[in-house]
Amino acid sequence: MISVVIPALNEGKTIRKVIQAARRSNFVSEIIVVDDQSADNTVNEAKKENVKIITSTELGKGRSMQEGMMMAINEIIVFLDADIPNYTHDIVDKLAAPLIKGEADFVKSYFERQAGRVTEILVKPLLEFFFPHLLQFKQPLSGMIAGKKSFFEKVEFENDYGVDIGLLIDMDIAHARICEVCIGQIDNDMQPLQALGKMARQVANAIFKRVKNLGFIKHHHEPAQSKRVQQELDKVRTMAQAKPEKLVVFDMDNTLLRGSFIHTAAEKFGFKAQLQAIIQSEDNSYTKTKRIAHLLEGRAFYELIQVVESIPVIGDAVHVIKELKLRGYLCGIISDSYHCITNHIKNMIGLDFSLANELRFKKSIVTGEVNIPHQLSRQPHSMCEHDYCKLNMLLYVLSNFGINIKNAIAVGDGLNDVCLLKCSGKGIALNSDCVQVKEAAAYVLNDESLAPLLGIIE
Repeated sequence: MISVVIPALNEGKTIRKVIQAARRSNFVSEIIVVDDQSADNTVNEAKKENVKIITSTELGKGRSMQEGMMMAINEIIVFLDADIPNYTHDIVDKLAAPLIKGEADFVKSYFERQAGRVTEILVKPLLEFFFPHLLQFKQPLSGMIAGKKSFFEKVEFENDYGVDIGLLIDMDIAHARICEVCIGQIDNDMQPLQALGKMARQVANAIFKRVKNLGFIKHHHEPAQSKRVQQELDKVRTMAQAKPEKLVVFDMDNTLLRGSFIHTAAEKFGFKAQLQAIIQSEDNSYTKTKRIAHLLEGRAFYELIQVVESIPVIGDAVHVIKELKLRGYLCGIISDSYHCITNHIKNMIGLDFSLANELRFKKSIVTGEVNIPHQLSRQPHSMCEHDYCKLNMLLYVLSNFGINIKNAIAVGDGLNDVCLLKCSGKGIALNSDCVQVKEAAAYVLNDESLAPLLGIIE
């Protein structure tokens, strides 16, 4: 069977057509849309097709491709670009045929048109000099490819325009059997000249990197600065149909989820004792967050997603969230877990936003470092004395949308939710066994359903 991976950045207009094209193959058992942190309705449109959706840990097509590959359950993987609405009816079968027949390990595609300007002016001359045997491929920069997962796991996914030429060269170095197939007529927009300059530099970088001439390439890195929270809220504002006047925020662990992500991860990965020692010995929330993140070092993105997907979501979450949104509520998660996890839950149940710590990745592997959003820290207008508190994040969200805190509802279960529950217009303790949480909340619910919230809100 075949897994189809579709990296997508702001492709709400075309994503459904691409998914439908992929589904036409009888061999496809899995379609994964990897949302590259889109600011449009890409995720909502993809959800209408009932496919698996994940959000990439880092902006860039290469990382989206790699993480989609990691998630895939089949050995044969087909990658389709998300911005092409007119794929031929048998696009997946064409790309996968050499793999199914056992004739190839990696498949490139070409279209019925002349190769692009960067290919003709830059790529082919460089290939002629360094890798002349690869000149047989008509369009080495084509993004529609297929291959065996066992080979994709051996190569590097450049996280820019160099991804396609990098994969071709790496597959050759890995001794993969490579073939090229024609996928018919494809219509896509020509890049402006300015964009081609950037593409050319990144493609050249990928080639020279592979011939060990890195000394000729200058790498520029922007300072690692987390802007995730404001970007998330800007995205919500852009997509909102009307200005929201009321809001519901949920904790994730043991609230929307019927368990804790980090404790489930500790059970799976074998660091229960270390986690418990940190929790018992560390009072400072900042230091505790940093130390716990180190326990995940070396774990792959897909392993974390598998952990969170093993935890049941409270049964009627999708229905209740939909009803809340129909009643005009902005709905989101504020959590002391990790954004890559909360965002996955957000997409699963249809929330508007998720705000959490930002776990750091390098090539989709956890580095052990974590960025704690400054919006969690105490400000002059803070309503509690904690150095870091989820209430500070709530106040930041409310100020962004001009919502009065009296129109904010908070739902949680743990000690780190006490300030939220106490200061919100309505605080709801859900399935909590903590006395302080129950005392802070206006309402205490013990139920395997979120439906009672709708009665409280009324």
